[in-house]
Amino acid sequence: MINELHVLEKEERQNEDLVQQPQAVETLFVNEFIDGILDPQQKMLGPVKDGGTIIANTTPGCWGPMLTPTIRGGHEVTKPVFVEGAEVGDAIVIKIKSLQVTSAATASGHDEVIIDRFIGDPFVSVKCPGCGKLHPNTVVKGIGRQAIRCSTCDTETSPFNMTNGYTMALDHKGNIGVTVGREGARRIAMDAKNYMRTPENSVQNPVVALAPSDLIGVMARMRPFLGQLGTTPSKAMPDSHNAGDFGSFLIGAPHEYSFTQTELDTHRTDGHMDISRVREGATIICPVKVPGGGVYIGDMHAMQGDGEIAGHTTDVAGIVQLQVSVLKKVALDGPILLPNTEDLPYTAKPFTKEEKRRARELAEEFGVKQVEEAFPVSIVGTGTSLNEATTNAISRAARLFEMSEPEVMNRATITGSIEIGRHPGVVTATFQVPKTVLKKARIYKPVKKQYD
Repeated sequence: MINELHVLEKEERQNEDLVQQPQAVETLFVNEFIDGILDPQQKMLGPVKDGGTIIANTTPGCWGPMLTPTIRGGHEVTKPVFVEGAEVGDAIVIKIKSLQVTSAATASGHDEVIIDRFIGDPFVSVKCPGCGKLHPNTVVKGIGRQAIRCSTCDTETSPFNMTNGYTMALDHKGNIGVTVGREGARRIAMDAKNYMRTPENSVQNPVVALAPSDLIGVMARMRPFLGQLGTTPSKAMPDSHNAGDFGSFLIGAPHEYSFTQTELDTHRTDGHMDISRVREGATIICPVKVPGGGVYIGDMHAMQGDGEIAGHTTDVAGIVQLQVSVLKKVALDGPILLPNTEDLPYTAKPFTKEEKRRARELAEEFGVKQVEEAFPVSIVGTGTSLNEATTNAISRAARLFEMSEPEVMNRATITGSIEIGRHPGVVTATFQVPKTVLKKARIYKPVKKQYD
């Protein structure tokens, strides 16, 4: 009888475990956001199946969160998603199936910090200059530069000024944006959340409330991409600082998210890339540094050239559809980008049949028995400067592909390019990698799927 009771108790515990462990779903809808801190100890959404789909309504990126002191990371990204089967030392392949801008307008511009309104880092530790409260709750009163105010003492609280800014109306077909004048900016600011289409669970103050109008009548082509797409770092850090350039602000910082350089290099996953090629049709292969990976999304932009040289571009809300799958035992230091073919440098584009035929003929003429079969790969590198980011990308490529760094540099020179993602310190080292090397590195299948 005692043994039977033990068996029943064991079965009950197993049933409880089954109830506590949610079943992985084929499609996961995401409409929850973090307070700006990517924390591996926080519970994730999901799990989503290996090979499953994530659909998310994302919030606008930089400026809105920068104007909202309760968001402590500089961005407002989605709550991370647990991917079934993803273990530390694996990688997650993220295919961007679609991006749709939902904002009808946005605002942006170059920023300058206001010294007395933060401690150490204006993205992380905002202080009200009136009551001295850290991370104060705020309200939007009226429109213009003074609109963001402390809920406690009514003091203007934003730690950033926009030195040259613009308000842009966006074509509902998703093709064109045009910057508007003072009256147009005021009209948009008076109905800010409606024009920005911020998701209902977003807490950010809408940037269009500032009503900037320094640029008027500027037309720009829309081509949306994700500034934030990646996996959760293995130590809690502000979301916008999950990269080697912004992350450098954390080294020896006077707040609770202080890092050493070694800690930053170990824990970051470089999810904050601001690479305009991270758009519909592209694939990202991301490192898994925590169980489940913790895929998160945000910071959609309507358009941007290489570099994001103004520091900011057109932040928008949008609908994102991703497909995620696990690559077992592929330990990466940082992300690998597989851009759309049209976004590749001329020297890295896949070769045509005619080009391959002529190469074989030339090789035979000089006694070369075999021409490499190769595919393009973009290795992401980050650092405090573009030079350091380039060194980081080359070093990562050399380790992954078991090549010397001079070989990587030669290949990137004649079969690829170094391209700026974000100034001051995000680049991609793009080059053609032999099929045999890709197979050894265990990434051949997603590369072949992208380009063959």
